[in-house]
Amino acid sequence: MICPKCEAEYIDGITVCADCGIELIPVEEFEGHLVKPSDWIIVYTTDASFEADMLKANLESAGIETLILSQKDQSFPAVGDLAIIKILVKRNDLSAAEEILRDINKENNPGNE
Repeated sequence: MICPKCEAEYIDGITVCADCGIELIPVEEFEGHLVKPSDWIIVYTTDASFEADMLKANLESAGIETLILSQKDQSFPAVGDLAIIKILVKRNDLSAAEEILRDINKENNPGNE
């Protein structure tokens, strides 16, 4: 058994975490819900954090879990913001996310259909 909050493991027979007071779950169930990098895929890349935040909000409002990966390299000697921001979704949500992003881009660029 394991605590889903602090990840402390317990022997059989214990049902509540002594530190957190939360009900324990089987280790197998806990491991089945871990987020793995291979579960996620990049669906969009931008250099504008406001755009990434807005797209994330749109995807999440459609029930698509979304992560933002910002890769800022402040040691690079250049003027301006050269950050690359990636929006990731779970692999099984990829087609739905791509459809939403296509619709958003059509609205923003009506002449490019």
